[in-house]
Amino acid sequence: MTPASPPLGRIRARTLLCALSLLSAGAASAQPTSVTLVGSAPLCAPDDTACTTSRLEQDATDLVWTKSFSLPAGPTTFRAVVDEAGTVSTYGQKGEKDGAEYSLTLGQPESVKFYYDPESHWVTTGKSVIATVAGSFQSELGCPGDWQPDCLRSWLKDVDGDGTYTFTTTALSAGSYACKVAINENWDVNYGANGAPGGVDIGFSVPSSGMPVVFTFNSTSHILNIEVVGAPKGDIERARAYWVSGELLAWNATGTAQLPEGATFRLHHDPTGAMTLGASGISGGNVLPLSIEPAGLPPHIAEKFPHLKGLTVLRIADSDLIQVKDILKGQMALSLTDGGGNVVNATGVQLPLALDALYANDESLGVTWSGNTPTFKLWAPTARNVALMLYNNSKPEAVGTRVAMSLDAATGVWSTQVDGSWRNKFYLYEVEVYVPSQKQVVKSLVTDPYSLGLSLNSKRSQVVNLADPALAPAGWNSLKKPALDAPEDIVLYELHVRDFSIRDLTVPEPRRGTFLAFTELESNGMKHLRGLAQKGLTHVHLLPVFDIATIEEDRSKQQVPAGNLAALPPDSEEQQKAVVAVKDTDGFNWGYDPFHYTVPEGSYAVNPDGNSRIVEFRQMVKALSDSGLRVVMDVVYNHVNGSGLSDTSVLDKVVPGYYQRLNADGNVETSTCCQNTASEHAMFEKLMVDSLVTWAKFYKVDGFRFDLMGHHMKSNMLEVQERLRALTVEKDGVDGSKIYLYGEGWDFGEVVGNARGINATQLNMTGTGIGTFSDRLRDAARGGGPFSGLKEQGFISGLWYDSNSTTSGTPEEQRQRLLHHMDQIRVGLVGNLRDYTLVNKEGNTVKGSEVDYNGQPAGYTSDPQEVITYVSAHDNETLFDAVQFKAPASADLDTRVRMHNMGLSLVALGQGIPFFHAGDELLRSKSLDRDSYNSGDWFNALDFTYTSNNWGVGLPPEEKNKDNWPAMKELLGNPALKATPEHIRRAHEHFGEMLSIRKSAALFRLRTAQDVQEHVSFLNTGSSQVPGLIVMKLQDGAAADGVTDVVVFFNANDEQQSFQIPEYANREMVLHPVQQGSSDPVVRGASFQSGSFTVPGRSTVVFVNPGRIPPDGADGCGGCAGTGGGAIGGLALLAGGLLRKRRRAS
Repeated sequence: MTPASPPLGRIRARTLLCALSLLSAGAASAQPTSVTLVGSAPLCAPDDTACTTSRLEQDATDLVWTKSFSLPAGPTTFRAVVDEAGTVSTYGQKGEKDGAEYSLTLGQPESVKFYYDPESHWVTTGKSVIATVAGSFQSELGCPGDWQPDCLRSWLKDVDGDGTYTFTTTALSAGSYACKVAINENWDVNYGANGAPGGVDIGFSVPSSGMPVVFTFNSTSHILNIEVVGAPKGDIERARAYWVSGELLAWNATGTAQLPEGATFRLHHDPTGAMTLGASGISGGNVLPLSIEPAGLPPHIAEKFPHLKGLTVLRIADSDLIQVKDILKGQMALSLTDGGGNVVNATGVQLPLALDALYANDESLGVTWSGNTPTFKLWAPTARNVALMLYNNSKPEAVGTRVAMSLDAATGVWSTQVDGSWRNKFYLYEVEVYVPSQKQVVKSLVTDPYSLGLSLNSKRSQVVNLADPALAPAGWNSLKKPALDAPEDIVLYELHVRDFSIRDLTVPEPRRGTFLAFTELESNGMKHLRGLAQKGLTHVHLLPVFDIATIEEDRSKQQVPAGNLAALPPDSEEQQKAVVAVKDTDGFNWGYDPFHYTVPEGSYAVNPDGNSRIVEFRQMVKALSDSGLRVVMDVVYNHVNGSGLSDTSVLDKVVPGYYQRLNADGNVETSTCCQNTASEHAMFEKLMVDSLVTWAKFYKVDGFRFDLMGHHMKSNMLEVQERLRALTVEKDGVDGSKIYLYGEGWDFGEVVGNARGINATQLNMTGTGIGTFSDRLRDAARGGGPFSGLKEQGFISGLWYDSNSTTSGTPEEQRQRLLHHMDQIRVGLVGNLRDYTLVNKEGNTVKGSEVDYNGQPAGYTSDPQEVITYVSAHDNETLFDAVQFKAPASADLDTRVRMHNMGLSLVALGQGIPFFHAGDELLRSKSLDRDSYNSGDWFNALDFTYTSNNWGVGLPPEEKNKDNWPAMKELLGNPALKATPEHIRRAHEHFGEMLSIRKSAALFRLRTAQDVQEHVSFLNTGSSQVPGLIVMKLQDGAAADGVTDVVVFFNANDEQQSFQIPEYANREMVLHPVQQGSSDPVVRGASFQSGSFTVPGRSTVVFVNPGRIPPDGADGCGGCAGTGGGAIGGLALLAGGLLRKRRRAS
């Protein structure tokens, strides 16, 4: 440990004394009647007692006096003149009466906010550090709520100017709290545990109500120290130490200070939770001495768990190791005492790494079968006892049969066998285990973490054999998947099971919103999907379909919004009120609330009680496969819905504190929105891998999209990939080499920057073949990002060439921003390859990795299959809604539809894996809802009759949207912005055309980075380029499908462009046959002559070399999976069909 400057020595004592004296003085101080700044102009003059121009105003909530004033460049001096019940005093530096003036020097004129604290008489400005302790206690201080960085009732003040900021309070009740330091009254800059920027919450406990709590913030190290005056040293209810192997523990017991002379560490343990911490140390339990391990953490542990580096490592004596497994089953704590026997610190212990070291194994868990005999296995190494409870049926009143289970002490696995008569019946585990949060041994009835079947609402697990022929629908075992030659042939379509059919009247009512709706082959929805598959769609990506904790599975109990919502105005608040009233009791949720990872969701089954959901899921997979579509599951292994002893907790009831990722205090991390899981722990990784293999092998799932994949480790994903690739048709009935993996590679939360190990982020997954979503093209195309202004424009929405009234910057600044977005899009069009070279807007040849995206490289992949390109997904506004926000007010709906279609074109015709949100091809709207996860069927509706796109069904739910209601109301209430069936049909046809063009030529689906570099290039680049026009050239003289030359124009500009390519002066090029037959007359007007290409405004136009037309019936897929034949010939047939359709419509 390194010596500290202030925390534990004389400076800390002085700070504490000062803080307590301020607390005492503050308790008696009266509030001023006025506070006026005096000093140099423009502030009031010191001798002008009548001046009020620089008077501050008191915030009724904070009780702090503030106001902003416009100051000139140069120095400004100031003090505060305070009227305190008729007594007027002047306060200067250090809050001293008649103290020296403060001085502030500005480089240019600007508005500056001033602050005056009536307790300390400190005066400061927003140009210095304004630090608050924001946390779960603020409401007790009088703040409007908790976690409010702008509430100055918890203002950290540096009155004496030494860089140490303090805040003291006696207002807290007994309890446990968490906090961070926030700078400048917002979360943009904040510091957590150990001073980490954006770090984890800092926990503390107040043993008794009213105890003084002193917060001390070092503005250099950014470390916040919290001292509860009079409280015992340490906190054994917070687990700040780590048991890292069978014999080693690690703990930072003294912060940045050195260990005291004669430091002694001890491990305290008690089987029943009877230990307590008092002023004299830990009472109760038994004690083991610990010695300091000079070598520190073993290298393999330090590498895998970097957040443990630098901790003091402690060793258990060899003679005591025999006790370790018993100790892990009860209460544990560490203590540090100095040479005089005084307690310096004490803490609880986190145990996952010790459990991995002692018990990790690859046993087959859950229910396994040998013939007709089921074996039950549960990994519960810290449990005192586990019993199997068997039930003849799923009825709540059914009485269980208790069966004893035996423990394998080497693996921590409890097991038992029963006879085959229990097949398809139900069970629970009775687990008796010490629960740290309860400080006692608890007996719980819990479902199986490895459940394969469930009763209604997941109350009991079911004894299921997935290999049972009775669970296989007709044709299941002979199912042949649609051909797939390479990942680059994939086109993804993100679809929610309930959205797909809940409004489809061509589906029988009991099947609407269920898996079985996909088996209704003549429904509007299935006709739509088959049509897209024929055009080139390959995979349907289903939002979560595993067992979800937040949807009522009994349809008779699902609530629906009250009233005739369709009769209400398009910009009314009433629809959302009705939807929100039933949002937690209806049948809708996106489903990112995992309950059981390896069972189909019951609310999507016609019969949710028992194994019917298994059969129905398989029927859906088969129906989609028979329609030419593979199936992807959206999986959510990064969190669970419940932890601890909550009703929806499973994992944490079985092995408390193991499966969840814990913060520095031993509390569950929640950066994912919910209860984070710890896939860096061996047995969670095993659960994740086993679950995925089950879905692939027994449900024939063809791909997996990982929610918040960056919260998993890269090693987890590589293990998943290896295990899935090992599946073979001969051995497992599926070809694992065709299973595609991708996910959200965002880097944030406690794992940011590889803090918990190398995590599965965009940059880290390069070279793995696993795809990550790219936000680069998305933001450049749409404009802005998920957290920026809703009206911020981009390439497709009018930036510079058709600016709206709120776009920032001068025309030249907008032009430069547009050109930079075009560079980002070009990188996106080549699969975000890091080493692809192109000419940027300055005219320099750069790599994709050298094009900037908010401080990150725009190019980061090493293979096209490693990027998921998209402009719209279930998160945030749909593409149509985004365009509605961003387009200039003058843009009519025809123009907006063309903007929307341009976004789809960029995705469809780029290298890599295109991803589309279901309904984007139909101008899907959610009535501007930015987060429709719980907005019901009303705001999430899909209409496969192509009559409505769901625009203008009321203002979206207040919780996530109210701040934007004024702007939304203006748009939703404008009848000119409502899409007609003709608009919807045109968007649908455009989408089909783009899919067909992609499918027509292998040049749009190149396999390697080298292929892309050799065959794809861009024209109209550099500083003199035409803004708003991207020209992409694809060439391969040896292309087997006959498409050897392609030029694609993305003309987002509203003006027609004539573009000359001299090398084409003597070549013959034609408008792509699909576009020759387009129903869009604007696109049909594009032309080529003598090297000159004429491209209409707001259009994507594709020119190709002419090719032969094969006889009728020939397959012209152009190198698509499992097909052959001439591409252009096939396109001519496609074009002929489109032409016939257009002529019939005319």
